[in-house]
Amino acid sequence: MNVQATAKGVKISSRKAGLVASLVRGRSVADAVVILDHTPKKAAPLLKKVIESAAANATHNHGLKESSLAIAELTIGIGPSLKRMRPAAFGRARPYKHPSSHIKVVLSGQPVETKAKPPAKTKAAAGADKAKRKG
Repeated sequence: MNVQATAKGVKISSRKAGLVASLVRGRSVADAVVILDHTPKKAAPLLKKVIESAAANATHNHGLKESSLAIAELTIGIGPSLKRMRPAAFGRARPYKHPSSHIKVVLSGQPVETKAKPPAKTKAAAGADKAKRKG
């Protein structure tokens, strides 16, 4: 089963985040978190937060084993840029951009094995049990 989490409009360029994303693509969630803890880049804590969010979605909402989770897909997309102007010589202005990116993480894993419950009694069987007790 695949579970995803996204972070949109993250204030980092997609090129810089892509360098860090290539370190953890295809790894287990536990390995990825350890690698990102020891990576001295701005994108590392941002990616770690999205991966942990996807892991929480998988365990809480979909009932997957945390130990079996692996990164199936990690994409960094280009987000909207903030356009700004900077003063330049002779009264001119120079444009520059503050880039942003969208981070999407897809995890795959195995469901938690649960004990099989005995089948529920039907109304007819429940009524027969009451009749036997009154007896």
